[in-house]
Amino acid sequence: MDKKTIWDLGRDTVEVFRAKAKMPLVVVLDNIRSLNNIGSVFRTSDAFLVERIMLCGITATPPSPEIHKTALGAEDSVEWQYFENTADCIARLRAQGYTVCALEQVKGSIPLQDFAVEPGGRYALVAGHEVHGVSQEVVDMADCCIEIPQCGTKHSLNVSVSAALGIWHFFNALHLGR
Repeated sequence: MDKKTIWDLGRDTVEVFRAKAKMPLVVVLDNIRSLNNIGSVFRTSDAFLVERIMLCGITATPPSPEIHKTALGAEDSVEWQYFENTADCIARLRAQGYTVCALEQVKGSIPLQDFAVEPGGRYALVAGHEVHGVSQEVVDMADCCIEIPQCGTKHSLNVSVSAALGIWHFFNALHLGR
């Protein structure tokens, strides 16, 4: 089998991408410290038609060479907003009718594979700080907490990997990839 060339892939221009209908999912980054993780979430969000990314607290914003290093230009295609305080962002999203889902290990969390995405629903998926996770204040504001089941010796995945798994779950559930 021959690998596909860049021309075989038929990628959209930034303008065409921005005009496309997006998945009803907003990704909220709660105090992410690594610019590589931020860039990776931009790139994943571009790949799966995420509506927008909310960058909160210490989370850096574009333009940034370090974000660009992993985003590879997705910071220009994916809409984003900055909020100084994550709780203010969550309050706004809830007022706009989003179901807020914290991606966090808590008592009573829903395993990712068991979380039912409702057609017609609007969702916000919150990913948290690399060490401390989603802040307790934001967990308390969330409509639910989703956990990625794991079987190894580590208790967590890299935040950009966790966000990617969560984004894929929504994308797959909404059958956008078919």
